Amino acid sequence: MGWLPISFGFPAILFGLLALPVIWWLLRLTPPKPQTETFPPLRILARVMRKEETPHQSPWWLTLLRLLMAALVIFALADPVFNAREATPASGGATAIVIDNGWASAPDWEVRVATAERLIDDANDAGQPVVLAFTAEQTNTEIGPFDAATARERLAAAEPRPVPVDRLAMFTRVAQALEAVPDATVAMLSDGLATDGDEAAFQALLAGSTGQLVWIEPNELAMIGVRESDNLADAFTFSAVRSTTDALPRQATAAAFDDRGRRIAETTLSFGAGETEAQGQFRVPFELRNDFVSIVVDGQNQAASVYLLDENSRRRRVGLISQAEADAAQPLLSPLYYIRRALEPFSDLVEPSSTDLNEAIPEILEQRPAMIVMADVGTLPDTARERLVEWMNEGGTLVRFAGSRLAAAGNDEELLPVRLRTGERALGGALSWTEPQPVTEFPPTGPFADLAPPTEVTVSRQVLAEPTADIVERTWANLADGTPLITGAPRGEGTLVLFHVTPEATWSSLPISGSFVEILRRIVQLSRNQGRIDASGEGAAGSLAPYRMISADGQLVPPGPEARPLEPGQRPAVTIENPPGFYGTEEGVVAHNLLTPDATFSPIERPETGLPVTTAAYAFDEAVDLKGPLIAAALALMLLDTLAVFWMGGIFARRSGLRPGPAQTASLVVAALAGGLVFLPANADAQDAQPDDEAAIAAISQTRIAYVVTGNGSVDAVSRAGLQGLTRYLVEKTALEPADPAGVDIETDELAFYPLIYWPVDETAAMPSEAALARVDAYMREGGTVLFDTRDQYSNGFGANAASPSTRRLRDILANMNVPPLEPVPQDHVLTKTFFIMPDFPGRFAGGPLWVEASFDAANPDNRPVRTGDGVSPIMITANDFAGAWAIDSSGAPMFPTVPADPMQRVYAYRAGVNIMMYMLTGNYKSDQVHVPILLERLGQ
Repeated sequence: MGWLPISFGFPAILFGLLALPVIWWLLRLTPPKPQTETFPPLRILARVMRKEETPHQSPWWLTLLRLLMAALVIFALADPVFNAREATPASGGATAIVIDNGWASAPDWEVRVATAERLIDDANDAGQPVVLAFTAEQTNTEIGPFDAATARERLAAAEPRPVPVDRLAMFTRVAQALEAVPDATVAMLSDGLATDGDEAAFQALLAGSTGQLVWIEPNELAMIGVRESDNLADAFTFSAVRSTTDALPRQATAAAFDDRGRRIAETTLSFGAGETEAQGQFRVPFELRNDFVSIVVDGQNQAASVYLLDENSRRRRVGLISQAEADAAQPLLSPLYYIRRALEPFSDLVEPSSTDLNEAIPEILEQRPAMIVMADVGTLPDTARERLVEWMNEGGTLVRFAGSRLAAAGNDEELLPVRLRTGERALGGALSWTEPQPVTEFPPTGPFADLAPPTEVTVSRQVLAEPTADIVERTWANLADGTPLITGAPRGEGTLVLFHVTPEATWSSLPISGSFVEILRRIVQLSRNQGRIDASGEGAAGSLAPYRMISADGQLVPPGPEARPLEPGQRPAVTIENPPGFYGTEEGVVAHNLLTPDATFSPIERPETGLPVTTAAYAFDEAVDLKGPLIAAALALMLLDTLAVFWMGGIFARRSGLRPGPAQTASLVVAALAGGLVFLPANADAQDAQPDDEAAIAAISQTRIAYVVTGNGSVDAVSRAGLQGLTRYLVEKTALEPADPAGVDIETDELAFYPLIYWPVDETAAMPSEAALARVDAYMREGGTVLFDTRDQYSNGFGANAASPSTRRLRDILANMNVPPLEPVPQDHVLTKTFFIMPDFPGRFAGGPLWVEASFDAANPDNRPVRTGDGVSPIMITANDFAGAWAIDSSGAPMFPTVPADPMQRVYAYRAGVNIMMYMLTGNYKSDQVHVPILLERLGQ
């Protein structure tokens, strides 16, 4: 019976169903006792018919009730289970469950726990102890063997960790725990990602006394991780990676957050078909990029999707060196004055305590700056020069400014981007025939290409570069005569920049211009930090205490008890002791991220082994034991049977004192003659109370608009809010003052009290019964109107080719009703002029027609000035979602936007509702206005 979703623990008991015909025969032979009451008008009948008659068999419905009760008991005793799962094969003396609980398991940890619980239950059923191990835990964690209860407790206490798994260490411990257990079952619940050393780990696990392997891995690897970032000159870039098995094109949204958790920028990651890497860019101002604290991929809920940023991603440390002594009396003449003013807003400036280059350069380099600025520094000592060149080749940015010392120092190819001519060039003055030169457009290949040229800057003196083959590509800024103003060239992994003028305003006006700040800012952005900055600002020395950690689901949380200070190193590994997160204090932190810059997400490979392998999947246990519900249902039927017997015996009638009225006497006499249930009231002239009279009077005392209750809470709420909005609009714009709208159940409620019933067609609602549709059909025949709204204008409109679920449901409803021929509302229809002039009838959606009963002149539109019939269309159909446009909240504000978002569309929707209500209440009186002049003439008025 594997093809059935229900299995039975004791299927032999189902043969008891063969006894149901016998039970039916016995029940038919034992009818219930008939009800008797004293009914004075029937005493005459009692004298005429002396023979006592009783039913010869039990009513069919009572027999069916008891047969169903017996069948439920038989099914319950057979121990049925719905969606029963197959037990995991368990062999040997124990079951070892090894679970990957690293960061990749966080998004679906609950289903992994549910899968492990099933394995524990199967081991318990087989009487086996359980070895329970987690590959992201410390190697000294106890792994068992445990009994089933203890294993469940430890499983419930486990949680995913924001670190990579260490399968080799944990598999070795599991193999040691199973050495004394022959042919044990090993269940591997992997996270689907491969790690270094997997082959050795599986050899250690499966080479011992393992009897069989249960292999469980995810169906897909949907994780996305951020592995590196770079704050470039014009954008903040980062690299994201996904699984190599995820080959389809995919897009994801990444966001940048500040230190207060605010989302301050976002971008889209786009993975092409077959691509495992994607680049993201935040093109926002530099000041905003300085506030980035973390990059997060939306919807991932795992630690690899969070990338933390520290000070190394933002501000740069800049060293300043000058051979000139500081002059406090004349600060404007200091070579470093304007440089300090330009760099202070976005850089950390450090200066040596001495002007001696042998001491100044090593002192600056010890502080690991990202950039060094040298103002008119000439020849460098050999020792300091070698260290400076080494620092620059490792990624440092050296910026030099010209001056008299540099002009006389000669060419140094390693510390100059271009060869210089001896001396300096003077522009303007009494002895020169040239004029000071302005700055022209920045070259498009340089880093300043997007900056506006400083047209107000003029240069009167400069050091000239020798014209070489590569002078053009090394020129970052030119004067109007074509001579270089700023040149630059790469040096190893670093950059070398030369300003051909002095840093003070003696050779040019560049240092006192606003462009000077922007140029230096751009160069700082090009620089790279040379070392981590710890909380105390002392470089990489000392350890950093854990401050805020990344949890397995990608949240920043306080550090746990296992977190240890981060020791200085090239890049410490991510472990339980050093999980990813921030290390330091509130004054400064260092980011320790999960993924390395070369991280990839490769799928794990199932080990090649000669052992029996059972493949399973992660899933929740959906098996439902039906024994309890079936017993409860049988008890409920037993209670119903007891109540039915009491009712047929007249106990409830005698206690309530109900008596039939005169209108019921004839039917009671017939019932008495037929030997059925006989009601014998003591007072045959008394009238029955009518409990529904008050409700009926309340329903007709004021005009109400009704809506069909579909059973879908959201649809019914919109219907009620929409009709409330229309009611308010009718009160404001017309003399009509309707009461609150009413929800009606077409199966039971009286429909005749309402002139208009709004029916939102919901494909998810149950199909109305034939009796209910017959009641609606009778309501429309007697003068009522039903407004069907499929609300699917932008899915498929009403018509021959409509195929939306709502339209199909409407067709099923109308197929069982007498629907007249329909047509879209003609231009001359009464609906178009009942109150407002309406060319069309939009709702929340626009464009769909309003269908009404076709007029008799529908075939001759040219000769149809008005409707010829006096009646009102019993049916209207639209797809424009009237209730959605009318719906208002408690404050009176619209609940939903119109599509398209046109404020007047909502006004027209309300006007359409007014016209429909006036049409329902007044008929086609507007059409009669055409004949008013003729009628008045005949009356002599």
